[in-house]
Amino acid sequence: MGRRAVLLDRDGTLNEDAGYLDRPESLRLLPGTVEALSSLQAAGWVLVVVSNQSGVGRGFFSQQDLDRVDARLRTLLAEAGVRLEASYYCPHAPWDACACRKPAPGLLQQAAADLEIDLANSVMVGDMIRDVQAGQAAGCRTVLLQTAPAPTEGLAPDAIFPALAQAVPWILSLAPRHVGAGFPALLQINAR
Repeated sequence: MGRRAVLLDRDGTLNEDAGYLDRPESLRLLPGTVEALSSLQAAGWVLVVVSNQSGVGRGFFSQQDLDRVDARLRTLLAEAGVRLEASYYCPHAPWDACACRKPAPGLLQQAAADLEIDLANSVMVGDMIRDVQAGQAAGCRTVLLQTAPAPTEGLAPDAIFPALAQAVPWILSLAPRHVGAGFPALLQINAR
């Protein structure tokens, strides 16, 4: 079994969603983010950012700008003792039809392959329906962060909370899932 991870959207989940964030100095962590991530890290969860950043593909900012914003995020968290294992960004525009743009599960699957993450025992946390869709497509449990009721387009995230800090106790309470748990009982019943 691989490692358990919390796969985190960035804008609107960890930091204020300022539109197309292209300057490191504009990055503002949401209240409670550091404490939430610190609690998850202390409990042994691997922390990974998985985020669509179509501003690159749309020409609003460069890959270097994105890298500088990511470096600022990592610095702010590291100063508080929180370590991001990795960050995965989709730089494509929506019309590029790539495999990495959420709701496709490509970013999550790449993180799992690179970091030996057990997706069935991991949690995708984000503030958009596409985050839930990507998590479900990858086989993760899912948390939708929202401060007001919004249509979920027929999707049922495993949990809904107003912010990451409120989701932490639920995440910490999750027992590992064992793929095929119940399969021996099925064999036993069929053997009669």
